[in-house]
Amino acid sequence: MKKNIAIIMGGYSSEYKISLKSGNVVYETLDYSKYNCYRIHIFKDKWVYVDDNDTEYPVDKNNFSVKVNDEHITFDCVFNAIHGSPGEDGYMQAYFELLGIPHTSCAMYQASVTFNKRDCLSILKPYGIKTAESFYLNLGDTINENAIIEKVGLPCFVKANKAGSSFGVSKVHKKDDLQNAIDVSFKEDDEIIIESFLDGTEVSVGVISYKGETKVLPITEIVSENDFFDYEAKYLGKSQEITPARLTLEEEEKVKTIAKKVYETLKMTGFSRSEYIFKDGEPHLLEVNTVPGLTKESILPQQAAEAGISLADLFDNAIKEALR
Repeated sequence: MKKNIAIIMGGYSSEYKISLKSGNVVYETLDYSKYNCYRIHIFKDKWVYVDDNDTEYPVDKNNFSVKVNDEHITFDCVFNAIHGSPGEDGYMQAYFELLGIPHTSCAMYQASVTFNKRDCLSILKPYGIKTAESFYLNLGDTINENAIIEKVGLPCFVKANKAGSSFGVSKVHKKDDLQNAIDVSFKEDDEIIIESFLDGTEVSVGVISYKGETKVLPITEIVSENDFFDYEAKYLGKSQEITPARLTLEEEEKVKTIAKKVYETLKMTGFSRSEYIFKDGEPHLLEVNTVPGLTKESILPQQAAEAGISLADLFDNAIKEALR
């Protein structure tokens, strides 16, 4: 009996275009002999099933079902391809968990915590996970530029606390530019994290649940042509992504051990991709993504390919793990 799979894509954040790409790659890649696949667009103003002719059918939010002509369709599993809110911050996870529908991403709490960079780093610090020096600001706080620079130094990064794809992120080299960077971040979120600049090799580590076990994928080294790994570098080809990363055996072992520890400490399931920078030979955690990009060019699929896992296998495994 073929399973009905809803592939959710879109979302409420600046990342919705990337999410639509990811979702369509999943839709085109899954094995149609095993699954009936349905593209579900989730937007603030509509939740709809979009068929191959781009006809839209509304989703009944009471039970996450769709009526197509006279057929009532329910789903055995949801493949989550929404980057940002509400797919990566716990809202969709909570909704599906309340409805009892299995989904491919981590659970609600893990999604919510990892999406909040400040909370995620705070939880992991007692477990010996190294991070950059940081300073927190909430919208409306008095901004003391001297206190910020004293804590984190220059250059520093100003980031929206709950945003992905490097939206609302600036690298600040001099005090005069700090206020503008803070304003940019507050456009994306009402919470900010300001971090010290770590000058070292940046790597991205994919960790997934694969065939019932935690699997660390080959590591990707990020070499940005821009001043840092920003939106252009991520999506517009302004970076080199080198898989496997050019690390010593010792560095590789260190970051793999830490990435696995982060995944297991947070009790993650599904996909994850965490970012680290080496400082004095030690990996420092920047953030954890729980719905990483899934296009062929995206980092996690590149890493899976290096590990001998095809896109079809990667996506098929995610559904099997969710249904386990």
